[in-house]
Amino acid sequence: MMLNRRFTPFGLLMISINGMVGSAWLFAPLYAAKISGSAAIIAWLVGGAATIIIALTFAELSVLFPVAGGTAQIPQLSHGTFTSFVLSWVAWLSALTMAPIEVQAILQYASTYFTSLTMFENGVPVLTGIGLVWATLLMLAFCMINIVSYKGLMRFNFLLFFFKVAVIIIAIIALMKVSFHSSNFTGLVPTTFSMSGWQAILTAVASGGVAFAFTGFKHGVELAGETKRSALAIPLAIVGSVACCLVLYIGLQVAFIGALHPSTLSHGWAHVSFVGDVGPFAGLAAGLGLAWLVKLLYIDAAVSPSGAGLIYVTSTARILYAMSQIGYVPRWLSYLNKQHFPVAAIMVNFVLGMFLFLPLPGWQAMVSFLVSGMVISYAMGPIALLCMRIELPNEKRHFRLPAATLICLLAFYFCNLLSYWTGWDTIYKLSIAMGIGIVFFIIACLRGRLAVSSLGIKSGLWIAPYFGGLVLISYLGAFGGKNVIPFGWDFVVIGIFSAVILYIAVKNRAVAGEKILEQSLAELPSV
Repeated sequence: MMLNRRFTPFGLLMISINGMVGSAWLFAPLYAAKISGSAAIIAWLVGGAATIIIALTFAELSVLFPVAGGTAQIPQLSHGTFTSFVLSWVAWLSALTMAPIEVQAILQYASTYFTSLTMFENGVPVLTGIGLVWATLLMLAFCMINIVSYKGLMRFNFLLFFFKVAVIIIAIIALMKVSFHSSNFTGLVPTTFSMSGWQAILTAVASGGVAFAFTGFKHGVELAGETKRSALAIPLAIVGSVACCLVLYIGLQVAFIGALHPSTLSHGWAHVSFVGDVGPFAGLAAGLGLAWLVKLLYIDAAVSPSGAGLIYVTSTARILYAMSQIGYVPRWLSYLNKQHFPVAAIMVNFVLGMFLFLPLPGWQAMVSFLVSGMVISYAMGPIALLCMRIELPNEKRHFRLPAATLICLLAFYFCNLLSYWTGWDTIYKLSIAMGIGIVFFIIACLRGRLAVSSLGIKSGLWIAPYFGGLVLISYLGAFGGKNVIPFGWDFVVIGIFSAVILYIAVKNRAVAGEKILEQSLAELPSV
């Protein structure tokens, strides 16, 4: 049984935007402003530009290879089994965090009225026992909608898309109209002309929810195997969704900063506080006397994260499905129901997702971990694209990226910077998670589960210096590390590091010609 090609170009674009506009707009403008002040606007521009450059590499790859769970399957074609496993493991583990993040956001907002849902530990709102019960029910609801009906999924997605985009636009207009203090933006220019200011801006990109806000572009990659008219649908969904959401997020950030009363900033941006702080936009609207907007925002506080969580259940299941088809995880995880949905993968993701509420309490802690892992999986895009340009120079490409070498180098550089900016505390946790993944790979090899002719260990040797280098630079760097590599010089170090690793990774690609590539394609499940 195979997955069906069911998503139209507009449907895939809606899915990507719906997956992108989740809890990020509810919390990121506050956290980004706390870290970088009014320069949070610059953080959104940096995060959006970097994401578009990275997304462009996946646009060409996913049109060329429209397969389900592209995060797992594309590395399989360019570098073989070992590389594919490592990248898909990191991507799956990161994506697995998304649904719990959105549930955490829903309950964190709801706790303003239902105080029994969360409690504060070390200043961070975490779920109580009752909160965990509601988290379980919400997670199950996302899974059931995915399992029962494709038409139900698309109709629900359609309604959520239009409602939450409309609410964002209404909120921006209402806040700007009622309260807008231009004096709050006076620190914007000085911040962008100082080293410490840029360090704050880049921290906001990685840990303030900015980079997290754009992670939804990967839905087009994971669902490429179920897409109609892929040459149009995939670039539109991958790049178009980032561009559309960037406009919305900048509008929200400007409205948020402008609506704050100057007295709120008397003790600095880091101490911004008002009634309803667990729900910043609702708290801000309440302080301005916009009762109707408060009600609308609390409704959307459930709707927006629900839409994103629903879509991430959809796409994360495709990563696990592809991993099962290749043989990284047990075969029964690729089981499809009558609606051709990967029901086993969906339910396993639900069970594992529930455990993430324990080691990663609070929205911001979950976000930092997800961003670090997700951008590492993004790094495969520019590497694989350069490999396929060399191996398949004459292959017809319905979407061809101009200046591919330069854009791929920039994309790989941005991936490494974004991961580094999440800080040492996040990077070391991710390295532990990767170590666990290697154990699973060894077990799969020993049991003979891998449905491939070669493990691709030689072509995957670049993985060790790549991850080892990231960990070392993070440990010595200025973002939570020892500051041996000071801020400013770390850009140079990561630039040189990125160029060297990209060269080694492309040079050690697994495929050696079109015949071998065709054989590799034949070994992968068709969709």
